[in-house]
Amino acid sequence: MKVAVYSQMYQEDTLQYVMELLDELQKEHAVIAIEKEFHYFLSQKYSAANYTTFTDVEGLDSSYDMFVSFGGDGTILRATTFVKDLGIPIVGVNTGRLGFLSTFSKEEVRKVVQEFKRGEYTIVERSLVEVDQGSDILELNELRFALNEITVSRKDTTSMITVETYLNNEYLTSYWADGLIISTPTGSTGYSLSCGGPVIVPTAKSLVLTPIAPHNLNARPLVISDDTQIRLKVSGREDNHLISLDSRIASVENGKEILIKKADFVIKMIEYTSESFLKTLRNKLLWGEDRRN
Repeated sequence: MKVAVYSQMYQEDTLQYVMELLDELQKEHAVIAIEKEFHYFLSQKYSAANYTTFTDVEGLDSSYDMFVSFGGDGTILRATTFVKDLGIPIVGVNTGRLGFLSTFSKEEVRKVVQEFKRGEYTIVERSLVEVDQGSDILELNELRFALNEITVSRKDTTSMITVETYLNNEYLTSYWADGLIISTPTGSTGYSLSCGGPVIVPTAKSLVLTPIAPHNLNARPLVISDDTQIRLKVSGREDNHLISLDSRIASVENGKEILIKKADFVIKMIEYTSESFLKTLRNKLLWGEDRRN
């Protein structure tokens, strides 16, 4: 078994659970690699000389069986920039608060290894969206994909922007709003949900267009097929607007066309039998909870 371990939360109370995971992996004689900066943090407290390291450019390959992310959903979004198209299955251990992607509680971290060994899991392929190479946005470099969503939004003003939107080269509408979210099914429980978008199961072959605080009050979230090419053009009082890919942000000149489509690779997520998506919905969104019952 080959396992990569990553966290961007350098906190003392996280270390206990990381060490529990490493102890459980050692019992299985696993080959363990730890992200370089996190490895340095661990080595200040514990002996970590036996572990190899990796970065976002080297040290990982498709032979790894599992990538364990310690943190919240934001940490998993960052983890995808390490995994990219290598196909390494990701599992999240939640050390934060609300988490739809990081489903395992830190107190049950040993089960990550135990249930994986017993085969009590499935691999769920999560689709991504990406900014097409034809969109000349140099700040994005090669990390042009997003697991949750791509968002265009206003920049240095309180004034709204106009987002001219085309689907497969057919004009849809011009959103007059603070911005527009193009969400994957995975991202439907994130920013899109807080803006009134629908919850979509991870395996649905769909994308969601969700306007952010639209002033045209009849604008509603729209679910489209994930093979749709989306073309956006933003105008407004400022010279530039923002585009964000999960947590990565770039400034874009107004009037420049942005082409968005489904990425040609997927991110594999480990879904344990004990921590299914539907169970997560019930627990995180309190579905079915009623104080009258």
